[in-house]
Amino acid sequence: MNSNFEGKNCFISGSTGGLGEEIAKELAMQKCNLFLTGRDEEKLSRLKDVIKNSTENTLQIEYQKGDLNNLEDIKKIINSAKESFQEFDILVNSAGIFLSKPIQNTTLEEFEKTFNVNIRAPFIFCKEFSEDMIKNKWGRIINIGSTSSYSGFKNGSIYCASKHAILGLSRTMHNELKSENVRTFCVSPGSIKTEMGKITKDQDFETFLDPKEVAKYVVFAISFDKELISEEIRLNRMNIE
Repeated sequence: MNSNFEGKNCFISGSTGGLGEEIAKELAMQKCNLFLTGRDEEKLSRLKDVIKNSTENTLQIEYQKGDLNNLEDIKKIINSAKESFQEFDILVNSAGIFLSKPIQNTTLEEFEKTFNVNIRAPFIFCKEFSEDMIKNKWGRIINIGSTSSYSGFKNGSIYCASKHAILGLSRTMHNELKSENVRTFCVSPGSIKTEMGKITKDQDFETFLDPKEVAKYVVFAISFDKELISEEIRLNRMNIE
């Protein structure tokens, strides 16, 4: 890949999740500096060490733990990110919550928590870090949606609604920011082989997408720097029986 990412700074939420971790590793291979976020400091530290040991030691990799359901934690993450890097060129909103419950059994607290993580946090990060991208006339914003951004499924009212919302946010940002050479992508994969994917009980986990392949596709898709763009990307499963 002819990398446009060497020396760029990237912020990744949910970086200790299966997909976020693979995107971080893939961008590091393209010589991109990283700011990692997640809820578990030990996992963040371990991921930093893994990436450092497998790539060039010149890469700058920093991290800050925090719960995206908590606004104070989000502020702490943003402040730490700005202290570590003056500005960001790439934003990956990969953190997410999956909930599968009948709507009658779903609480308002579960609704609020899912929307806080799946759409409020990405909105805040997009608003915060796109300023530098606009100023520099170059940027990439990647919002991780889902096939549920385009459909609904039984017991998925809150999750599907939140993923429809991230698609709507991405579509709007694409139109608002494209004139500034800031490209917004909504990548919507089917079920992935991650810990979150194991929550789904009515599908065969072995048929789920490989997070490494999804990460490679994401980085490939955002690498184009001329006229071509695929602002909405759906990654489906092809099950061979």
